[in-house]
Amino acid sequence: MDGLKRAAVFCILDCGDSFLLLKRDKNPNKGKFVPPGGKIEPYETPYDAMLREVKEETGLEINDIKFCGLLSETSPTSYNWISFIYIATIPKVEIIACDEGEFHWIQKSDLLKTDIPSTDKYIYQFVANQQPFVLHAIYDKNLIMTEISEEFSGEILFKKEG
Repeated sequence: MDGLKRAAVFCILDCGDSFLLLKRDKNPNKGKFVPPGGKIEPYETPYDAMLREVKEETGLEINDIKFCGLLSETSPTSYNWISFIYIATIPKVEIIACDEGEFHWIQKSDLLKTDIPSTDKYIYQFVANQQPFVLHAIYDKNLIMTEISEEFSGEILFKKEG
């Protein structure tokens, strides 16, 4: 069904001064740097999906995990998601090959200069402040973000003019 929200997870892998991010080879977010994650399978909890996706994409079995918040993405196209977002502390590890793209260690100080999805700069700000969040991102038909708001505060974080 068009417009039906699909459920996904992703996990920010934190190693002190850097994050382990995937430069995606596939849509959505092709060419952008994202945390490992993916769709929640039928009968799977978000937590279990996150553990599975991290293991499948990185080979890592993680355990120092914290739930951070939710991201709801809405568009007039088939791109409509609700994502459960986690963070895990990991040691600096050797990067393995992944069929979704290529992993890179990205310095936290370089994160906002890196090609990340438009929603992620807001996510990383909440995560850095250890502040739970429920973000709602709205896109136009070209999948350009036109607005993002945070539900707990009711604050509109960004609204495209025009």
